[in-house]
Amino acid sequence: MPRPPNVFAGPYVDRVAHLRKDEAWLRSALAGPDALVVPVWQSKILLRRTGTGELAAAFVAGSRVEPGEPVLLGQLEGKTYFALEVEVAEAALGAVDEGGAQFEDLRVAGGLLDARQAGLLAYARAMLYWQQRHRYCGVCGAATQRTSAGHVMRCTNAACATDHFPRLDPAIIVLVSDGERALLGRQASWPQGRYSTIAGFVEPGESLEDAVAREVLEETGVRIDAAEYHSSQPWPFPSSLMIGYSAVADGSQVPHGDEELEDARWFTRAEIASGFPGLPPPQSVSFRLIEDWYDAGSPVRLRDTPGLKLWGSARK
Repeated sequence: MPRPPNVFAGPYVDRVAHLRKDEAWLRSALAGPDALVVPVWQSKILLRRTGTGELAAAFVAGSRVEPGEPVLLGQLEGKTYFALEVEVAEAALGAVDEGGAQFEDLRVAGGLLDARQAGLLAYARAMLYWQQRHRYCGVCGAATQRTSAGHVMRCTNAACATDHFPRLDPAIIVLVSDGERALLGRQASWPQGRYSTIAGFVEPGESLEDAVAREVLEETGVRIDAAEYHSSQPWPFPSSLMIGYSAVADGSQVPHGDEELEDARWFTRAEIASGFPGLPPPQSVSFRLIEDWYDAGSPVRLRDTPGLKLWGSARK
């Protein structure tokens, strides 16, 4: 398993699941001096610049929030954290003590944050996204209501009363190599020169290993010989769990794109070092997969390669 954990991952938060049904404790915790709320507006996270110019989360004191609405995230370093969907951005901005805060896309900013904050904010975004899309029961169509500190959406129809729990979409992501080359593909909608590892959702009745082999074959025409688990990454954009693999394949196979990929081809380390193709951002498990393969066969680490490009931006 890679160290440190992938961005957005890590056992930083004590989720205190045993307290989610304790309404008295929840009210007391939210009103207490150690409660902090993560505001989320249109799936964006409230961030600010510190005095040293670093990016950090901007929190709202729990005492400024009405009880009953926030989602309990857990405890970290003596603080109790909640997440709250806000309808008016200005209301959240006015409740933040620090100036200069603004709502930003966590997908872009995640790699610039402290690892613990990045994981906490990803957790908040994922929970609120799930709640937004489960306001009605999928069994009978009645409205749902939040219970268990926001971790259950319960059907209000007494004859149904189905409990709905947070859902994730498992997806495999794989770096295929023949030893000296890596197999990467690109979607037509991406900027020119941008390539990434092969990825796709796991289908019902399918194991992770089966999904790896199927997705690589479907998208590139390449048959893999073996696959090995690498690591996983929460990816709340919108609600995925990326399960990373490294795979090997016979390099004599000629890859080709499909209806999802405009192009798929083998790349050597020298080509990557020259700046083509442009690679995924370093906060992604996709980059981590490429990095580990590259570093295993290069005297210079990928992150230290001068000509490296990360999805359109020259590496400094």
